[in-house]
Amino acid sequence: MFSNIISYFIQNPTALYIAVGLFSLCIGSFLNVVIYRTPKMMEQEWRTDCQMFLHPEQPVIDEAKLSLSKPASTCPKCHQPIRWYQNIPVISWLVLRGKCGNCQNPISIRYPLIELLTAACALLVVAVFGPTMQMLFGLILTYVLIALTFIDFDTKLLPDRYTLPLAALGLGVNSYALYTSPSSAIWGYIIGFLCLWIVYYLFKIITGKEGMGYGDFKLLAALGAWMGPLLLPLIVLLSSLVGAIIGIILLKVRKENQPFAFGPYIAIAGWIAFLWGEQIMKVYLGQ
Repeated sequence: MFSNIISYFIQNPTALYIAVGLFSLCIGSFLNVVIYRTPKMMEQEWRTDCQMFLHPEQPVIDEAKLSLSKPASTCPKCHQPIRWYQNIPVISWLVLRGKCGNCQNPISIRYPLIELLTAACALLVVAVFGPTMQMLFGLILTYVLIALTFIDFDTKLLPDRYTLPLAALGLGVNSYALYTSPSSAIWGYIIGFLCLWIVYYLFKIITGKEGMGYGDFKLLAALGAWMGPLLLPLIVLLSSLVGAIIGIILLKVRKENQPFAFGPYIAIAGWIAFLWGEQIMKVYLGQ
């Protein structure tokens, strides 16, 4: 059956683009939930753990457990449940004119933009890989990187619940040499973690400050597991260049030295390297 689907999309590439585009709009809507709720879920777990550690003799407060599926989405102001027809990607936001259908509270334009971004990135993955298993897993990588980018941007957190499975999936798919050899995937994971870990500790020794978090190490290690070690220098270079430019701009605007998330730049650079890394390296090396 799967081979028949592949054959159909090979013969009808337009249908593939339409199917992936519509599906990715829906995934983008789900990613909005992931981005919003994951930090709150983590905070809830931390509060419970802290209470059990600090006051083990006291009963744990029975707090409704938050998950990606429960409770149902509501307006943050009036708490009116969001109906299914009010949750259609992009269209509902346009129909509602960016406001809650009940209390008219503004709905951030970021929600439809993330949906459109997810669809656009997915279509680029289709353009690069076509109807293949590489495309299928490339879409998964893309979706996870988008979620991690915005979570880190909002909270400066890169949750282990996403970075570690992403690394495991990279090692798993490359056990079949889907993107690189199994040995390259393993070395990519190890080197990806160690190279930022070394930079982190050198910076800490020199300045006495922590320049980045362990989530950054794990994210780069995951990208190494997907692509192998050869593209890691490109990822580090691109992410550092963009991060330095943004950091200088923020320093000029804020007039003070404030930390900013580095994970989004690793994710963006990693995604670019995933799709066009080999071509970029060939141009850079003059081949």
